[in-house]
Amino acid sequence: MTQIDFYILTNKARTDRFHLACRLVDKAWNAGHRVCINTESEQDAAHIDTLLWTFNDQNFIPHDRIDKAQPGITPITIAVKLQTTEEHDILINLASVIPDCFSQFERLLEPVDKDETNRAASRDRYRYYRDCGYTINNHEIN
Repeated sequence: MTQIDFYILTNKARTDRFHLACRLVDKAWNAGHRVCINTESEQDAAHIDTLLWTFNDQNFIPHDRIDKAQPGITPITIAVKLQTTEEHDILINLASVIPDCFSQFERLLEPVDKDETNRAASRDRYRYYRDCGYTINNHEIN
C-alpha cells in the first residue's frame, strides 16, 4: 500500500510548497529514488521546472517534462495532471486533486503551504486517503 506523507509548512516558514517540493526531490534523488512531480497546470509545471534548475546553486537535479523525458534514464519527471507512469517510486503531488494513478507509487508526498485554497484542497485529499484506509504521516516544516 502506498505510504502517504503530508509535508506542512508552518506559519513560520519563509517558503512555499514549490520550494518545499524541490527540497523533497533533492533528498529523494540523493537517496536513489525516481520521482514524478504532478502539477495542476502548464504554468505550475514551468514554475517547478525553473525552480529545479535554480533552487540550489551547489547541486544539479536531472529532470525533464514527462513527455520529453527518456524512459528509464531521467530520474525526475514533471507532469501536468498525471495519468500514469511505471518507472518512478515517489510521486510529489502539487495539484489540487488526487491523480488516479497515485497507488502505483511506493510513496506519495503532499506538500502543503500557507495558501488557504491549497490547505483546503489538501484537507479534502487527506480525508480521502484516510477514508480509504491509507496510513498518513504528517511532517511540520518550519
